[in-house]
Amino acid sequence: MERHIKIDPITRLEGHGRIEIFLDEAGEVERAFFQVPELRGFEEFCRGRLAEDLARITPRICGVCPTAHHMASGKALDDLYRVEPPAAAKKIRDLVNSAFIFEDHTLHFFYLGGPDFIVSPQAPRGERNIIGVLGKVGLEVGQRVISIRRQVRAVIEKQGGRVIHPVCNVPGGVSKGVTPEDRQEYRQLGDAMVEFALFVLQTFEKIVLNNKKYFELVGSDIYRHQTYYMGTVDAQNRVNLYDGDIRVVTPEGKEFAKFAPRDYLQYIGEHVEPWSYVKFTFLKAIGWKGFTDGAESGIYRVAPLARLNAAEGMATTLAHEQYEKMFALLGGKPAHNTLAYHWARLVEMLYAAERFRELANDEELCSPAIRQLPTAVPSEGIGAVEAPRGTLIHHYQTNPQGRITAVNLIVATTHNAAAICMSIEKAARQLVHKNNISEGILNMVEMAFRAYDPCFACATHSLPGQMPLIVAIYDKNRNLIRELRRE
Repeated sequence: MERHIKIDPITRLEGHGRIEIFLDEAGEVERAFFQVPELRGFEEFCRGRLAEDLARITPRICGVCPTAHHMASGKALDDLYRVEPPAAAKKIRDLVNSAFIFEDHTLHFFYLGGPDFIVSPQAPRGERNIIGVLGKVGLEVGQRVISIRRQVRAVIEKQGGRVIHPVCNVPGGVSKGVTPEDRQEYRQLGDAMVEFALFVLQTFEKIVLNNKKYFELVGSDIYRHQTYYMGTVDAQNRVNLYDGDIRVVTPEGKEFAKFAPRDYLQYIGEHVEPWSYVKFTFLKAIGWKGFTDGAESGIYRVAPLARLNAAEGMATTLAHEQYEKMFALLGGKPAHNTLAYHWARLVEMLYAAERFRELANDEELCSPAIRQLPTAVPSEGIGAVEAPRGTLIHHYQTNPQGRITAVNLIVATTHNAAAICMSIEKAARQLVHKNNISEGILNMVEMAFRAYDPCFACATHSLPGQMPLIVAIYDKNRNLIRELRRE
């Protein structure tokens, strides 16, 4: 009997990872580990750089969520130089961020997480992808997905300078304004975004909510953890994806903490394990208690479901209606169902569309006042935004000449890393048994991490350890001569 099951590589995520499952003599799961073997050392090689360069360097961490890093870096630079961007600059940044979150959530639903529901968790591996999705929903829907993402990404490119690695944010504002012609185009696009988001929610209701088997899976104990939740909120404790205070609620939904991003070190601690390059964060007031959930554990979660759990509502009308519907059908708030992250993601997608439309209808968006030049001597700056995958914090320290002396990046997947490990192990324990280890079952184990939409390239660090390395040496005929390994 097989005692060791390895899922390597895991699929439909950003970055690299593997799952190691160890069975006991009876064929039951003894332990399951979620490992991230890659390393991106951005915190180290940013040292010595000019601070303003970090808004262009840090987005290179990832090709999926560079806009979020660009936004967090821009806000950290504002704080570093003690400069307040003009209102129009803030709105332009918010517009770009809303466009990014909308298209990124669209990407996850149709390309990454959606195949597990639209196609089926147990479908053959070759069908659990965007091709399989199009086979279910039809080519016309696929064309709509491609079209709306292309239009929204064009906004990011126009205002951000690049669609993959934006360059628009500078200390004190942005480098490019919005013309009246652009604003008119964005207003029309905002209507189309809202319409599309409503269509996707209707599709989710038809395929998942109206399917008894799928809805029971969303609510099952296999994918359930009671943790604390964290997200950014406005003054009325409504979800805000660009600016506000960070709010933490208990597993019972009561406010545990609320703080400005600049004070994050008073509330968030960082822990490391020797078997992963991902850091594990925890609530300092409770402490690190290991990979356990509940009120006595310091583990918390971020990202769409966590943001909705941590807030008291949405700041736009249609999204708030969907927010209330989701929690009503899930049996109340907070919801601890990990697979409900997919649902919450679509509620946020609608919010991002509505927020984009609000900003596009704001005449101040076209104001020529888009930058306040900094004059202060830099020393320390902290900025935070809500990336699609959760709260993202950039923390810079510099010398008086503005060169970086220290960087700390806490990305969304870092916040979620401990919960992801717990989710993988719990799913493995309940799904994997000696006579039930099919490809479909192992995919359902992967679904435990896929709901978080993790980005491991962003989250990896080195403390302690070194990067695994395999060097294969071949002769001119491509025959293997020697293999050197550093595990």
